Amino acid sequence: MSNPGNVARGLKAAISNPNNSEEAKERAAERLRQMEANGELNSSEAHEDNVAIGHKAAMRNPNVSQEAKEHSAQVLDDLGRS
Repeated sequence: MSNPGNVARGLKAAISNPNNSEEAKERAAERLRQMEANGELNSSEAHEDNVAIGHKAAMRNPNVSQEAKEHSAQVLDDLGRS
């Protein structure tokens, strides 16, 4: 399943891209309105995805302590994303 936040960012980029036609911009704006109306952008699933992304990044960051990496690994395991 697509990350709703990523989809929304892509739609916003399409709306602001001067190389896109007005029709394409209107379709992107309509889809973005639909996502907002359906609550897709405020879902707990999107939040969970962002949490997992942050912990995965922490585990690969050489500036993060070993203790913090172990915590991130535990959080990812708890989320079922290890």
